[in-house]
Amino acid sequence: MQPRKLAIAAAIGLMGVSAQQAYAADNTHFDNFTALPGNVAAGSLPESAPLQLSSPLFSQKVLADRVTQLANGQSNSGNWDMITANETGTDAGRYLFMPFETGAGGVQRTDLWTGITKTIVQSGTQGFVAGDFSRWTPWGTYMTAEESWGTNSTYGRLFEVTNPLADTSSANFIHRNVVPRVSHEGGAFDKNNSFYFIDEFNGGSIYKYVSAAPGATTGDSYFDKGQTFVLKANGGNNANAVGAASWEAITTATGTPLASTVNAMVNVGGGTFSMDGRAAADMVGGTNYQRPEDLELQVLANGDEVLYIATTTTNEVYSLNLATNEMKLFASRATFNSVTGDAVGSEFTSPDNLAIDANGNIYIIEDQPGGRADIWFAQDADRDGVAESLSRWASLSTEGAEPTGLYFDKFNPNVAYVNIQHPNSGNDTLLQITAVPEPESYAMFLAGLGLLGMIARRRSRV
Repeated sequence: MQPRKLAIAAAIGLMGVSAQQAYAADNTHFDNFTALPGNVAAGSLPESAPLQLSSPLFSQKVLADRVTQLANGQSNSGNWDMITANETGTDAGRYLFMPFETGAGGVQRTDLWTGITKTIVQSGTQGFVAGDFSRWTPWGTYMTAEESWGTNSTYGRLFEVTNPLADTSSANFIHRNVVPRVSHEGGAFDKNNSFYFIDEFNGGSIYKYVSAAPGATTGDSYFDKGQTFVLKANGGNNANAVGAASWEAITTATGTPLASTVNAMVNVGGGTFSMDGRAAADMVGGTNYQRPEDLELQVLANGDEVLYIATTTTNEVYSLNLATNEMKLFASRATFNSVTGDAVGSEFTSPDNLAIDANGNIYIIEDQPGGRADIWFAQDADRDGVAESLSRWASLSTEGAEPTGLYFDKFNPNVAYVNIQHPNSGNDTLLQITAVPEPESYAMFLAGLGLLGMIARRRSRV
């Protein structure tokens, strides 16, 4: 055993937790914890360390905060939302990106090497509002979108930052109009580079965009032409359905409307026409869900891809196997609480964001204020798309805030990031969570080793 692991194991032993339990995971230590029995009290923790964590080996620290950004003269409208990183290409994993979910919008980038956070899409750019969705593209750029769409709206747009790594405060910010307008939040690419997205609305649907150039190396090519489909579960023309799923086209292969959806085209001003994805879905009988929000995609050991979808209003998470085309209910208030052994009930409320760690475990983040907002660990040992239990993994104390955008580092399996959004203080923060102690914490473990050594010497003299 390496010295660092030996020290940690010894300290765990002193705390009554076995080293075998702490290091059973193949790729990450995030799934080694003791479930929290309840919520942390609102306002009981400082905003510099606002999460009650479920393991003494987890630590947290603030990487960026809005007060500092404003003091540095950065355009920063707040409400920091979903997080992603530059997952491919030059200096992969160096930067984190996140939009601002405000009426002024904007996008910021955090350099994990230098610690510098800067706004790369200035608030107010192109009237961008309610930034929520955040994803790195297969061709190496950044995408975000507006969680705002409705009658007479000019929003609901999907944007691409084509130069996300450039040393600039005025990134190339391009609206991709071939994708129908909806209230965007979640989005994910599959292995064929098809793009999945949702309409965050009570009665919203799930969509798939298939580019005519799936191997494109630029967004101009990928979004030039493509066909959009809406999900129909158990036949469609229904709500909150599970069972056999299929995809119904709402556009042609080039992105133009079908005869059945031509009336979903709307004039959004300035000579621009777009498809209302919500209206088009209803026209062809797409299945409606109640505020579908985040999407995450997982590849199983057998190669199947599974899409997970959180629905906030119905307190549910669904799983869709893209190989078998089967939709299942992954987690709900009927799922067992690992602490009580009973149905989790109302302790599980408003699931919003989703995240997947290096071991393939699913995490569910609640859209609730501090003192009630939790991050849940979903146990699905057999990866059948139905969770056996839910465990409270972390709990947020900050009053007025919600945790959002949980993102597990693709290059360091024991590091994750989460935003603390819209606190009463107005000081949004970006947190780093680490599954092993920070260097300054090792003293505790070395002290544990010293204590064990002292006990051993005393025993040797007996």
